[in-house]
Amino acid sequence: MPSYTLIKVSSKRQIQAFLDFPKALYKDDPSYVHPLDSDVERVFCYGKNKLLQLGGEAARFLLQDEDGATVGRVAVFVNPKTACLNDQPTGGMGFFECIRCEEAAFALFDTCRRWLEVRGMEAMDGPVNFGGRERWWGLLVDGFTQPSYGTSYNPPYYKDFFEAYGFKSYFYQYSYLRPASPDGIADSIRERAARVARNPRYTFRHTNSRSLTQFAQDFCSIYNRAWAHHPGVEPMTPEQANAELTAIKPIIDHRLILFAYHDREPVGFFIQIPEVNAVVKRLGGGKLSLVKRLKFLYLLRVKKVCRRAIGLAFGIVPEFRGRGLEGALAMELIEASRAKGFLYKEVDLSWVGDFNPAMMRFQQLLGGKIHKTRATYRLLFDREKQEKAFKRCPKMQATATNT
Repeated sequence: MPSYTLIKVSSKRQIQAFLDFPKALYKDDPSYVHPLDSDVERVFCYGKNKLLQLGGEAARFLLQDEDGATVGRVAVFVNPKTACLNDQPTGGMGFFECIRCEEAAFALFDTCRRWLEVRGMEAMDGPVNFGGRERWWGLLVDGFTQPSYGTSYNPPYYKDFFEAYGFKSYFYQYSYLRPASPDGIADSIRERAARVARNPRYTFRHTNSRSLTQFAQDFCSIYNRAWAHHPGVEPMTPEQANAELTAIKPIIDHRLILFAYHDREPVGFFIQIPEVNAVVKRLGGGKLSLVKRLKFLYLLRVKKVCRRAIGLAFGIVPEFRGRGLEGALAMELIEASRAKGFLYKEVDLSWVGDFNPAMMRFQQLLGGKIHKTRATYRLLFDREKQEKAFKRCPKMQATATNT
């Protein structure tokens, strides 16, 4: 039986080993895209992750074999804003990668469990991100094709690890793909969207570089009204919203981002970005040197290699749901996609949890087809509770339209 050594990541060398391990693990997988180091490190940087500044905790671990080779990695964290919103204090684990060995996987799970128990947690979700749900959230269980930027990817055998350890599905996440054209849109969506478009009280605005701060404030306003009431979702500050938009500023295509206003009040948004993994894969991921940065911009802005857009967020404030605004936002963006020089051929819509059947139905009416399924798992540390008292994520109200 192999012997493993667990190492808590602290030095620069260990951090780099944590970042590099997936390269070796997926070296023979043509679908894998190695993420940018800076994107991963932003999650664990005190100056860039506000959750750490608010008292959140995070730790990373490497698992090595008898020869000192890395065979697994994992991160574990406590989000101070969401930990106590459940029936039991709940932490999170993510960035899990492991060779095909159940003993190694269980050693990583055990490490996360013990770390969380010391901090008063009674359950853990995983694999999740120490931050927003739009990045690296969930375990891929179907659709093992090239991942979109910022989304999780893993081999099929990880599902066996999680379920054999005792994790249960808290909710499933469905990613829908649709053409960047009016094809497949239901007549009911078109008709209601047309009514909204004719109403002079509604206006639509694409973002622009000069007014990102104002759009960040509008985003914050809509986000908090649309999502903050849902379990596990913390309110967002204007500073956080501005940081989120600033972070994606280098890759923003303003034609892909649209805000809706009613009597000048922000009431909805649809945020998409170019699916830049088409660029990241060509660069090999990892560190972005000056030369790589220049190549990145050249491939993105000059060669225009991105042919798919990816939805980051879609939301309507509660009192404006069900009025046709959802379809109006989508139709406005689809019309923009028909402009001369518009290069995107399809849109990977932001994932929808099975706790939100109304939004699932809406994406189907838009002509979307499920092309990837992920699972967010939960483990209650009390095994008796796990068997008898486990609860799946509660359903959202029937009129909800946010992901």
